[in-house]
Amino acid sequence: MAAYLLRRLLEVVLILFGVSVITYLLLYLLPADPVRQIAGRSASQETVESIRRQLGLDLPVYQQYWRYLTGLLHGDLGRSYIQRSEVSALIAGRLPASLQLMVAGILAELVLGLSMGIYSALHRNSSTDNALMVIAFIAVSAPQFVVGILLLYVFAVKLGWFPIGGYGDLRHVILPALTLGIMGAGWYSRMMRSSMLNVLEQDFIRTARAKGLSRFRVIARHAVPNALLPVIAMIGFDIGIFMSGIVVVESVFGWPGIGQLTWQAIQRVDIPIIMGVTLIAAFFIVMGNLLADIVALFMDPRIKLK
Repeated sequence: MAAYLLRRLLEVVLILFGVSVITYLLLYLLPADPVRQIAGRSASQETVESIRRQLGLDLPVYQQYWRYLTGLLHGDLGRSYIQRSEVSALIAGRLPASLQLMVAGILAELVLGLSMGIYSALHRNSSTDNALMVIAFIAVSAPQFVVGILLLYVFAVKLGWFPIGGYGDLRHVILPALTLGIMGAGWYSRMMRSSMLNVLEQDFIRTARAKGLSRFRVIARHAVPNALLPVIAMIGFDIGIFMSGIVVVESVFGWPGIGQLTWQAIQRVDIPIIMGVTLIAAFFIVMGNLLADIVALFMDPRIKLK
């Protein structure tokens, strides 16, 4: 286990390095000029060039990246061009809100998706099964910003059950979490249904029934735990989907997380913030996948470490 974890952590470092190189090159190739965003449209050419030299943006791209990488190795994510604050401090101030929303969204998609998938598998080819799969297809296909606006209109504007936006108590997190979770619930319901149907046809399920175990115990103790294995693997990948979806959802609901920070940075071409958020998101994605692999290992000892 120790050797496996060491190897995977080394892979994390290499992946983050690759992400930083690719992201930096892509941002360098952007047609937008961050110096113009800082100086303003009315600034003279001399002022623009002075700011460019101060920020080191007049250097060749490899020298710019080397300076960034050197700072990164010392824990420095750089300084925001627009907000004039350390990127690490800006992200640290926004990250708790995003993590809260991410956890709530994952719980929402698991509760909805797994319950729909299990019920559909146990009532295969029934009218309810067909209806749930249609709902799952719609959930997967619906854009998140459309889902968010519809939820706001119905439950916040018309019914007044939840606040329109903002950040605070549980009532503020329910609609954003559902917006994030509905798409994932569609995927999980389809995956769980397929996995459950496969497990229910296995010999050990027939053996458990032959022993006289109740239907509930067969499903709860034998079928569901084995059907969950592919779902657990998917949760790690889900973190990456959530990190991209959070940008949209936080903008719709006015949620003060790193998604909103990223959207503002993209509009202003604030490269240090975009780089910092991208690296943080990549870190959570690879660590989520690692955690999913470890959990799957403990749930099924037959899985071998590679």
